Amino acid sequence: MVGLKTLYIAAAMASVLPSAAMAADTFAVDPAHTQTVFTINHLGYSMITGSFHDLKGTLSLDQKKPAQSSVDVTIGTTSIDTGFASRDDVLRSKAFFDAADFPTMEFKSTRVVLTGKETADVRGGLTLLGVTKPVVLKVKFNRLAPDQMRNNAVVVGFTGTTTIKRSDFGMKAYLPYIGDDVKITVNFEGIQQ
Repeated sequence: MVGLKTLYIAAAMASVLPSAAMAADTFAVDPAHTQTVFTINHLGYSMITGSFHDLKGTLSLDQKKPAQSSVDVTIGTTSIDTGFASRDDVLRSKAFFDAADFPTMEFKSTRVVLTGKETADVRGGLTLLGVTKPVVLKVKFNRLAPDQMRNNAVVVGFTGTTTIKRSDFGMKAYLPYIGDDVKITVNFEGIQQ
């Protein structure tokens, strides 16, 4: 009877502990808790920030072999938001994101290189304006655990940063007055499927 009770407790704990997630679990982007924030120099006076609200994608997370994990995220360019509507309209125009012809941009990982116990370089291709260029996201693992606010769904969180040159993708409007380097921070939460 003691053995059966021990098995029951172990099974119950496995159902709520992060280690319960098996190899190559799939996590869907939680758009309510995922942010893609960019920062760019404005005429040397200030750093302007903005974000995108239309985010979709999945993370395939292999906890036993993290280097075999992968991510694929699509971002709607029409959802750009810098907090100033007329500037957002300009950013959606052909001069910048050309949202009418290129309504999405996409990041697809090609390789994960572990750099520490909770850090990794996630290498992949960023497609923007129909141009794909290699990008390296410096990623920090934040947490993997059931979330009581989401009916104990297992949630994973990461923060990633990178810097790209917008001109590499053909976005050259107002260079050099508006910066070429764009710093990107991704605050990612995914819900296990």
